[in-house]
Amino acid sequence: MDPHLLRTFVAVARLASFSGAARELGYTQSAVSQHIAALEGDLGAPLLTRRPVVPTEAGERLLEHAGPLLLRLEAARADVARIAAAPGQGLTLALTPTAFGPHVLAALPRAGVTLRVLPRAEIPAAVATGAADLGLVDGAAAPSDPLPLPDVAPLTAHGVAQEPVCVLLPAAHPLARRPGLRLGDLADALWLDAPQAGLPTAELSAAFGGRALRTALRYDGTDLRVLTALAAAGRGLALLPHSVAADVPGAAAVVLVEPRLVHRTELVYAGTPRGAAARAVDVLLGRG
Repeated sequence: MDPHLLRTFVAVARLASFSGAARELGYTQSAVSQHIAALEGDLGAPLLTRRPVVPTEAGERLLEHAGPLLLRLEAARADVARIAAAPGQGLTLALTPTAFGPHVLAALPRAGVTLRVLPRAEIPAAVATGAADLGLVDGAAAPSDPLPLPDVAPLTAHGVAQEPVCVLLPAAHPLARRPGLRLGDLADALWLDAPQAGLPTAELSAAFGGRALRTALRYDGTDLRVLTALAAAGRGLALLPHSVAADVPGAAAVVLVEPRLVHRTELVYAGTPRGAAARAVDVLLGRG
């Protein structure tokens, strides 16, 4: 299966338009039509209806395979290029807002650093495809348990930090003076859903036996100050690592004691890091 044809198919299916895919990919519309026809001929099945442009049942199944296949190809290209290239002096680090801390700051070179704040699910792919030299993925997990990472490419992961998970609530909240909170204490609470800034409420829901948590407000940004201000103002509870939740003005951070979870941060990289990336890895893993 020709990956160029597969990329064209994915673009047409995503945009629901042959002309739109042609503009995005820099092809003529005729070339896009030829690509789709060639791919359909290779697989022996129609993949798209034309009016409207919608994937057929076979096309839907191919789309399920296409993303991982194309990502693996990009990862293989990046892996080979990484080996062939001279060690770089710069460093691109992909991370979430809650993964940053003093241990990260100590590992960064004095110059040539790019920090890319990405959604958790996108960080392994960014590392695999060479968009980032290193990644820091974080989330809530049982103590000492590794985080589940998508199988996008051969990647190495090491735990680099672990701390308590806290519920951030207004200082005047009736539960604010508790030494610890059980999730059962918060069964009727309203939460802030901030998947790109705080710890996703889906992780807490999964630890609560799949019970859905009631959401008061969804925040799609990455600014932790906005999230903590919303929690302090009583717009909903937030789940955050202790280092972020502690000392927020007008709010109280109470450790979640049941279920027993920790905020875990893992370093992710591909191959053998070199140059600035290798030095950062040594610092983060306590080897330098």
